[in-house]
Amino acid sequence: MKTLYIANKNYSSWSLRPWLLMQVLEIPFTEQIRPLIEGGCWDEYREFSPNGRVPCLHDDGRVIWESLAITEYLAEDYPAVWPQDADARAWARCAAAEMHAGFSALRNECPLCCAIRVQKHAISPALQHDLDRMDELWNEGLDRFGGPFVAGQAFSAADAFFAPVAFRVQTYQLPMSPSAMAYVQRLFELKPMQGWYAAALEEPWRELSHDREIEDSGVIIEDLRAPAGTGD
Repeated sequence: MKTLYIANKNYSSWSLRPWLLMQVLEIPFTEQIRPLIEGGCWDEYREFSPNGRVPCLHDDGRVIWESLAITEYLAEDYPAVWPQDADARAWARCAAAEMHAGFSALRNECPLCCAIRVQKHAISPALQHDLDRMDELWNEGLDRFGGPFVAGQAFSAADAFFAPVAFRVQTYQLPMSPSAMAYVQRLFELKPMQGWYAAALEEPWRELSHDREIEDSGVIIEDLRAPAGTGD
């Protein structure tokens, strides 16, 4: 049985990618949550992850870290990870790689917290550039391959890589085109996305430095999280 190590569902956009992919494609795995620790998780995460980060997949003695590497590893046994059409598959790989390596302003200026709603102080030029490119990328895929997912009729790894952006759009009320917002809504309609969100709402853990970054980014207008606690 595969074991996927992840961090808090409220905060960990990187963890969501392989988790959602495996859930939607019904790839069996056991989930292991390791909450973020104030000041860093290097020592604790190094117990199961070579780079001291999540996500990390363990499978039959193999250890695979980094979400893109996990995705390609899974694709060896599960062809549905990527689109069946060769053109769509090539495009989806490029789109996922661009998401994996880019959009730094979106990541830095909109820290992920699924259960909070924020009114941003301002949309910086760098953030607007990332939003424009994201909108362009999504609409290119939807137009070229016919939707309803970004690389065709079936959910693929490209959609999994964009799923954290959907939560950022919701949290920060980010401006997107109507077609991009419709795509965000389709991602939220996925049962595993709903399950991730429901679990995020119930998490008792807080990582204060992450919360401060969110507070610095704008005015918190709603906090839907369960009361803070120690957890299990």
